[in-house]
Amino acid sequence: MRSALLRTNYRNNTMANIGKTAKLSVATLAIMNVTAVVSLRGLPAEAEYGLSSAFYYLFAALVFLIPTALVAAELAAMFSNKQGGVFRWVGEAFGKRMGFLAIWLQWVESTIWYPTVLTFGAVSLAFIGMDSTYDMTLASNRMYTLIVVLVIYWLATFISLKGMSWVGRVSKIGGLVGTIIPAGLLVVLAIIYLATGGKSQMDFSGNFFPDLSNFNNLVLAAGIFLFYAGMEMGGIHVQEVDNPSRNYPKAVFIGSLITVLIFVLGTFSLGIIIPRNEINLTQSLLVGFDRYLAYVKASWFSPVIAVALSFGVLAGVLTWVAGPSKGIFAVGRAGYLPPFFQKTNSRGVQRNILFIQGGIVTLLGLLFVVMPSVQSFYQILSQLTVLLYLIMYLLMFAAAIYLRYNMKKAKRPFRIGNSGNMLMWIVAGIGFLGSLLAFVLSFIPPGQIAVGSSAVWYAVLVIGCIVVVAVPLIIYALRKPEWRDPSANFEPFHWEENPSTENKK
Repeated sequence: MRSALLRTNYRNNTMANIGKTAKLSVATLAIMNVTAVVSLRGLPAEAEYGLSSAFYYLFAALVFLIPTALVAAELAAMFSNKQGGVFRWVGEAFGKRMGFLAIWLQWVESTIWYPTVLTFGAVSLAFIGMDSTYDMTLASNRMYTLIVVLVIYWLATFISLKGMSWVGRVSKIGGLVGTIIPAGLLVVLAIIYLATGGKSQMDFSGNFFPDLSNFNNLVLAAGIFLFYAGMEMGGIHVQEVDNPSRNYPKAVFIGSLITVLIFVLGTFSLGIIIPRNEINLTQSLLVGFDRYLAYVKASWFSPVIAVALSFGVLAGVLTWVAGPSKGIFAVGRAGYLPPFFQKTNSRGVQRNILFIQGGIVTLLGLLFVVMPSVQSFYQILSQLTVLLYLIMYLLMFAAAIYLRYNMKKAKRPFRIGNSGNMLMWIVAGIGFLGSLLAFVLSFIPPGQIAVGSSAVWYAVLVIGCIVVVAVPLIIYALRKPEWRDPSANFEPFHWEENPSTENKK
């Protein structure tokens, strides 16, 4: 899943207008992409699959990660001088209604993401103690997790209302301390463990190719697509790279390779120290560190790791509590949300949207009451997050293909393929079909996890998707001219500038 710095292209509204004088090197952009995507909290989910987890990582990289980065780069470059992000990209192709749906899904999906990432943060905090048995018991306690999720989230919200100028520094430190360093340490510990005679719990003689006829081998792995979400953020910087047609793809492939290596080696590192039947989605990363550090007689360092991972999570939440809402706020001021949603405080922070976002997070936290365990709550919210985000990606890939025909003469500083549309069809088509496959599989309950009632599982996912998709369509249908903020400077779509083009409602 996402790292502390993840959440994607929500900076489009401001980043698109930044000057392009300072050029980014291939290495710099590749590292930026890695930082935006990599997170450690999802590793236990794939450790379930042993050696075949590498297949899933590589498969998802080929059919989702790379297509996402390349398609987003072309779209971001096309509209680098116009705000709106995914609202702009999809709206130019399919009209304002679908554009509003796309950016709404980004915002709501990130809102649902907060309880899942904070669940991991709560588990990390539980492992600060020195008694691992007590720590695991506390981490499994639903009331403890609920309290931590809500307290930290609302604390982050109130901090956001005071202004976020200092959060950038915290997020950079959090990304390094809470993700990059722990990832490297985990792999190094695994190497030391094996080199000194430690017994691997993972069967490396197993099959690299999984049994794809078994749905249970695919369902939990469908969530890996969201591990890679966020690579499109790099598309914003495509014009800040020298010779983007050559260097940007190079940065994408280098960043993708590093990302896959971190995920594969990190997953293997957990599988080596934790038996498959003991893997827990929320606790295994901390348990893995505990066991490795105990092996090298450095158990005293376990609380430090727990604090570091918690800091990485909390720094990310601080960064993005206000971030995703900025995109929907900017679009809302252009006339797509009622004036109530456009209210700001004295510092210009989108106050009411943050409070509504917090209310949604609080209601989702109450799902602890009906779910049988913290792990099942974590999984069902993760699946709903995947579904909503994949709908947005489906719209993005389809828009990229459509705009090749609808805006043939538009300037494309970065273009997939030197001429013709065949390569775009291949790249965006693979991304679309891969996203569609993951979307379908995400509805099926994973056999590896006790999710309680199947009826609750399907009800949350199906009703959740229907409601989330229906709400923006209803809001759009009810919009009124007076909703538009007179001070909002939102550039028109190309079909609004050209009277001969049919107006897309």
